Amino acid sequence: MMAFFIEGSGPAMGSARFVLAVLGTMLLAPHAAPTEAAAADIGVMLDHARLVRLPERVSTIVVGNPLIADAAVQTGGLMVITGKGYGVTNIIALDRSGAVLMEKTIEVVGPREELMVVYRGTVRETYTCSPFCEPRIMPGDAEKYFDGIIGQTTNRSGLAQGNPPAKSDK
Repeated sequence: MMAFFIEGSGPAMGSARFVLAVLGTMLLAPHAAPTEAAAADIGVMLDHARLVRLPERVSTIVVGNPLIADAAVQTGGLMVITGKGYGVTNIIALDRSGAVLMEKTIEVVGPREELMVVYRGTVRETYTCSPFCEPRIMPGDAEKYFDGIIGQTTNRSGLAQGNPPAKSDK
């Protein structure tokens, strides 16, 4: 451990103490115990997909928490990982005998685009604003807002596929 002592008083001494305190902190910081968790092996944004190359002979994929991420095996030794909810989980790839071929950590983070979160009392709504603000549902939004946007999206997708419009609850 390092200690710095300066005797004296006055404005110049106060500045000297401050500079030494900052320098001491900078010198000691690299030796401090790590407080952050290790970075995830695979990072993906919420509502986005990421391709990952699998090792040969994979027959089973296990996702620790499917509410955070989902994985789908594709031909050609590729796996698509989709961010479903915020957080960290793991993924394990096994061969036919149950031997672990790969184990990685997946971290799902929020989008990096311009988001605006609006609170009306305790009711939260999220909008994507780049350049115009449009509704975007996110985990944590108010249930009525979330369900309304999902209902509109589902109805629109159904109409595009030739289904009759869904009946409104109103």
